[in-house]
Amino acid sequence: MTAPAERSPTERVKMTVSQRDAPALAQALTDWLAAQVGAAGRPVISNVRMPASGGLSSTSLLFDAEWDGPDGPGRGSFVARMAPEDQAVPVFPRYDLPGQFTLIEQVAARGEVPLPRLRWNQPDGGPLGTAFFVMDQVAGRVPLDNPPYVFGGWLAEASDDDRAALERDSVAVLAQVHAIAEPAAAFPALAPPAGTTALRQHVTGQQDYYRWALAADGLRIPIIERGLDWLEQHWPADPGPDVLCWGDARIGNIIYEGFTPVAVLDWEMAALGPRELDLGWFIFLHRFFQDIA
Repeated sequence: MTAPAERSPTERVKMTVSQRDAPALAQALTDWLAAQVGAAGRPVISNVRMPASGGLSSTSLLFDAEWDGPDGPGRGSFVARMAPEDQAVPVFPRYDLPGQFTLIEQVAARGEVPLPRLRWNQPDGGPLGTAFFVMDQVAGRVPLDNPPYVFGGWLAEASDDDRAALERDSVAVLAQVHAIAEPAAAFPALAPPAGTTALRQHVTGQQDYYRWALAADGLRIPIIERGLDWLEQHWPADPGPDVLCWGDARIGNIIYEGFTPVAVLDWEMAALGPRELDLGWFIFLHRFFQDIA
């Protein structure tokens, strides 16, 4: 991820994915939504906002909508998930939002994973000038990343029993993802090339990501390099069966009703591989937040 030539190496870069104007986006969505729902007139879009907190990899626009459709009045509360802007500091070298829509659609069709209901997919620029898809809003609360949930808030203030229940049910969500049958057939876009394995593809991808995000700009992280070397020296003879791995498996990507998971979000890092990939990431993010606290 080479920095632009004109940027000073001492410049602080704000990690953001959007400078977009929410009302302008809503206005651009109005005619598009009318076509999706077959509305007789222009839908009324209201309560437009962007989440106060959220991930860095994409932009989300929350809005309510009402319309007169062929089957009578309709209404709903929705989320438009958009690819990041060109000027945003990139989190991934490429961002396949239509692929995410297809993957979530297949997960919903093949398992019991709690997911927001998908509505409409716009794989090209469309009215917003970038790929996006729309899904239902899910009521609930999410453990915050910034500041991390271990610093305070509803989860830190909960009882030990409630936190244990949340943890137990969240790990059960991982099991639901991993239980999807025949994942290579269900998600062919994630399958490794011929002659390699899903685990090898995953580790090679992590090596490539390290080079793209850091090493190519001269930022060497010895502990990462030692970790990658250790993996090569201790490669498992039998890594176990491949499953669908959620990828960014952590409680900060789950919406909870009370302490019960009701929606799993953010599938950018989904992959095929041993289930320990998800479990290890899940544990690591807990430890990471706890250690910095």
